[in-house]
Order: sequence, then C-alpha cells, then structure tokens
Amino acid sequence: MVSENELNDILLLNLLKADDEKAFKYIFDRYFSPLCRFMYLYVKNQQEVEEMALDIFTYVWENRATLEIKLTFKAYLFQAARNKCLNNIRDRKNTCSIEESGYDAYLEDTSVEVNELNRIIEEAVLSLPEKCGEVFRKSREEHLSAAVNYYASYDTRAIGQEIAKEMQISVKTVEAQITKALKMIRKYLGETYSYIW
Repeated sequence: MVSENELNDILLLNLLKADDEKAFKYIFDRYFSPLCRFMYLYVKNQQEVEEMALDIFTYVWENRATLEIKLTFKAYLFQAARNKCLNNIRDRKNTCSIEESGYDAYLEDTSVEVNELNRIIEEAVLSLPEKCGEVFRKSREEHLSAAVNYYASYDTRAIGQEIAKEMQISVKTVEAQITKALKMIRKYLGETYSYIW
C-alpha cells in the first residue's frame, strides 16, 4: 500500500500551488532540521547551512506555481541541498563568496549530475507500464481539486480518490500503482542517488 508520506507529498504539492501557507509551514517544519543535518556533512558551518536551507525553502515558496516534484518532497529537497552544498564548495575553491555567486547561479547550474538525475527520472517514468505511468503522472503533474477541498485535515486519500474517480478504478488500485511506480523508479535510480530517499 502506498505510504502516508508519499500521498502527503502529492497533496502538499497541490496545496502549495493553491497558495496554501499551512502546507508550506508543514513542509518547512518537517524538513528544515533534517536538511540542515544533511548539509552539515558537506559544509561544516551551521550558520551557512541554515542560510542555504532557508534559500531552498524561499525558492520553493516563490516558485510554488511552477514547482515540479518528480518523486517526493524529500527527494527534491535533498537533491537541491546537495547541489547547493557542492556549489558552495566550488565557490570557495574559486575564492568567490556566497553573496557574489548568488542563488541565481545555483538555479542556473547545469551540472552533469543534475542533468543526469533528471534524465534518469524521465527515463524511469517513461519505462513504467502504461496504467502505472498514467496514474503516477496524474498524481504528480495535475492540479487536482481535491487538494484544495481537503487541505484542513491533509487527507492522504484525497488525491487517490480523485484519480480513482477520473480513471474509474478503485482507490486501492491507485495506491498500488503509485507504490509500484516509486519502487520501479527507485530501482532505476540505483545506489548512486540513494541519499535522496
């Protein structure tokens, strides 16, 4: 069965796109500390780590309307955190301060690893069985009205119910297909990107 965290991420993304500040606070409270701990492994400066984490969350909020989460919020945030840390290290080697390099430089970074990860994810989604791929794409890409209707309780079944209704299948089938898709994508990504799970 699809986990509550996975369905929560689908719902939260749609709530963010509906300008829901409660959803953003929930994401921030849930991931800020783990993200800081992760980044501290790369950048041994707590103040810099917290500033970088805040930059990531600021970007998420400011770009919520066009945000694309291909897998889960955890995967998205930890990939962003790792890239930001690597950029920080690169900038230090180039004797360029964080202020001089700016967050725009981070966003425009077209490193081989980022492009490769996106390519592998796209390939993995395209390789899913037809029905499985359709359910997964609907859960990630479409603005489902259920997100707004159920925001107060963060009902984890809301997205599944709407997809089930639209595709005329059961909620359990939707959940099973999402779980299957995530397992296949994780397998496709392999150990190289295990840190994002």
